[in-house]
Amino acid sequence: MTTIHNLGFPRIGAKRELKFALESYWKGGSSRDALKDLGAQLRRLHWHNQAGLDLVPVGDFAFYDQVLDMSFTLGNLPERVRDFHGDPLDNYFRVARGRSAQNADDHGACCGGVAAGEMTKWFDTNYHYIVPEFTAASEFKLDTSRLQEQLAEAKAQGIKAKPVIVGPITYLALGKAKDDSDKLALLPRLLPIYLELLEALAAQGVEWVQIDEPVLVTELDAAWQNAFNTAYGQLQNSRVKLLLATYFGQLQENQALVAKLPVAGLHIDAINGRNDVLPLIELLPADKVLSLGVINGRNIWKTDLTAVLDWLEPLAKHLGERLWVAPSCSLLHVPVDLNSEQKLDGEIKSWLAYAQQKLDELRLLGKALRDGRASVQSELAANQAALAARRASPRVNNPAVQAAVAKIDTKLGQRSHAYPLRASKQAALLKLPAYPTTTIGSFPQTAEIRHARSEFKAARLDVSAYKRAMQKEIERSVREQEALGLDVLVHGEAERNDMVEYFGEQLQGYAFSQFGWVQSYGSRCVKPPILFGDISRPQAMTVEWITYAQSLTSKPMKGMLTGPVTILNWSFVRDDQPRAVSCKQLALAIRDEVLDLEKAGVRVIQIDEAALREGLPLRKSQWQDYLDWAVESFRITANGVEDETQIHTHMCYSEFNDIIGSIADMDADVITIETSRSDMELLDAFDNFNYPNEIGPGVYDIHSPNIPTQEHIVQLMRKAAERVPAERLWVNPDCGLKTRQWAEVMPALRNMVAAARTLRGVV
Repeated sequence: MTTIHNLGFPRIGAKRELKFALESYWKGGSSRDALKDLGAQLRRLHWHNQAGLDLVPVGDFAFYDQVLDMSFTLGNLPERVRDFHGDPLDNYFRVARGRSAQNADDHGACCGGVAAGEMTKWFDTNYHYIVPEFTAASEFKLDTSRLQEQLAEAKAQGIKAKPVIVGPITYLALGKAKDDSDKLALLPRLLPIYLELLEALAAQGVEWVQIDEPVLVTELDAAWQNAFNTAYGQLQNSRVKLLLATYFGQLQENQALVAKLPVAGLHIDAINGRNDVLPLIELLPADKVLSLGVINGRNIWKTDLTAVLDWLEPLAKHLGERLWVAPSCSLLHVPVDLNSEQKLDGEIKSWLAYAQQKLDELRLLGKALRDGRASVQSELAANQAALAARRASPRVNNPAVQAAVAKIDTKLGQRSHAYPLRASKQAALLKLPAYPTTTIGSFPQTAEIRHARSEFKAARLDVSAYKRAMQKEIERSVREQEALGLDVLVHGEAERNDMVEYFGEQLQGYAFSQFGWVQSYGSRCVKPPILFGDISRPQAMTVEWITYAQSLTSKPMKGMLTGPVTILNWSFVRDDQPRAVSCKQLALAIRDEVLDLEKAGVRVIQIDEAALREGLPLRKSQWQDYLDWAVESFRITANGVEDETQIHTHMCYSEFNDIIGSIADMDADVITIETSRSDMELLDAFDNFNYPNEIGPGVYDIHSPNIPTQEHIVQLMRKAAERVPAERLWVNPDCGLKTRQWAEVMPALRNMVAAARTLRGVV
């Protein structure tokens, strides 16, 4: 009998219940008990949704982030939060976002705001985790309360639970040594804590524990490979059975290492790593379980169930009960339930599967493997019909777009002149001071903005009334920026729901969900548009809004666009053609918008590529191919303009050191990046690389409610000036301000402008 199981379920709720509960608690609008009760309700519902699986994950639910959960389980807390004497959940939020709820247990005076934990992308996804912090003196102390409470809840519900934890090697690999010590030197202190944890789980009657080690799909040097042997050589002494889970990529040269580890089972991503399967079957001992992730946990297209069965059935015959079947990875990365979608185009909806439908596919595969295909014949026929309809749909293929991509040549991505000549022309035109100030694009999305958008979508507000409402908000943003004294202004993006969805809604080849929400970090959720066909731009998308904003001020107004790589990486992308082809289609569409902005008199244009790095393959040996087409796509988008037009780009939470050459190849006149949470450590890349153009290292951490002081910003910029010539530095926040409140934004930006004046020597 083949075992079917899941690696993790979306935690936010089908209607983003967790998001709203978190934000209510943080604002002081609800109690801690109410938040905890909501968490328990969601867990019960999610376990119910997974009924019929042989093993159900427990511990995959988190109030903010599963890696942060692991840090608290291991007692690995930053020194700045160790003296907190209130509820542990409030300390948890202090690490996550710099503070917890307003006046939580009246701890504001003694245990208020702190520096939030550094945040970065979870492998090559758009999910962010809180980076564990280490020093040579780090100690660990087990806290099993979270897992034990959730296990007790699951047991009461009759769930056959499989606890999920982050493995010790991946945990160390994901963390950052704050004193440049050797992270692996901490392994002897960490392993006894893991053993203690596994024993505590065994004492609660747990048979299997899923221990996630996705770092195994990356290239590991000898020290990290040896660490796996050391770690699992010790962990085999626990009384539970370990299912070592890898995902997001291929094992390749790590196959032999993994096969020899003394664990009871191995899960691999058979979507991205199918070529690993047959070699592993030959390498695995005859008593070891092999779990195959055959349902794509990263995308929303229906699985070709017949093709999967054609591949699985011989393996099931060979492996027998040793074969387990699961999604490729946690379903955290897809929306919850397609049945929530009542407004989605019916034809396109018939091609899709959200988390709940993926579990249905999994159950169907399990039944077919156990009882034969005849037992699910009608379901397989319906699946094949949907796949055939998608392939044949004329909405998917556009010959004109395909012809335009075929005509792309190298000239399309080249500026007329090199940066030094462009910079002098731009300086003469824009007349900006030293340390020019700007923001990244968006301003707070107020209740009034959201209400107007909701009324407009519901047809209770006509086009002219909606336009007036948005213009009012744009004018407010412009006037506030002028009062602050910012040098390059933005229109505030009041009319935009999301930096990707807004553009997708105006491009042909995209579809949009109503409830396709996916967690990005904490309470932040995104609703990726669905890229189902060839992409084209029927008409201008931003020109009217930007030119209206420019008409309100004599200061330079920055046009705001999302770049092709980010639109691609933050969409659910079609799986029937190479991603590079879809990206170049997007590049041509956004290029048309850039040129229309320039024709309208906009001389500063920001093309955000926040997601450039997250699209990197997890193996460095595969990076160059991706970087070649990603950089080419950006250059196609950006480089049709005149020398006098200044092109900006922005990149979010990422490590840039290893791709700084490719970033320079993008040839943007100005790049803005996040550096505040890393205390300018991200600028280490510029120690050994002479970045040729201008750069704005973000000095205001907009993901925390804490307001930076003028002195702190000056300190950060002076650190930056040690690496980048001062004449090429800009002063800006680290990201857009849409998620913040005006009451937070104004004092923070006031301090930022004052800091720039100090740096210029202006009183």
